[in-house]
Amino acid sequence: QVQLVESGGGLVQAGGSLRLSCAVSGGIFRFNAMGWYRQAPGNQRELVAAISSGGSTEYADSAVKGRFTISRTNAKNMVYLQMNSLRPEDTAVYYCNVIRKYYSSWSPVYDSWGPGTQVTVSS
Repeated sequence: QVQLVESGGGLVQAGGSLRLSCAVSGGIFRFNAMGWYRQAPGNQRELVAAISSGGSTEYADSAVKGRFTISRTNAKNMVYLQMNSLRPEDTAVYYCNVIRKYYSSWSPVYDSWGPGTQVTVSS
């Protein structure tokens, strides 16, 4: 069973930066695509960024393109989300998960999510 533990969130002023980390245990990390999701109060969880096993990246939300960067370190079983120029609308709980592509759309593989990490951006 894969375990996912997110960290790195916090309170930051608009325009600031945060780097989120996700530690993955279990499974064969280097073969898996990984995604960062976020869930704002009252909203559904949504995919923000994806990275393939080979390091190709996609940003599902056009609002984060150019501001967020997803990356991974296979040797450490870690995936990261560098977030710059943060905006109040980025406020959410951020989660990671193993993802697979079904009919050209990424979907989370595991129903059991990690605790997430809270990101709060003040204006």
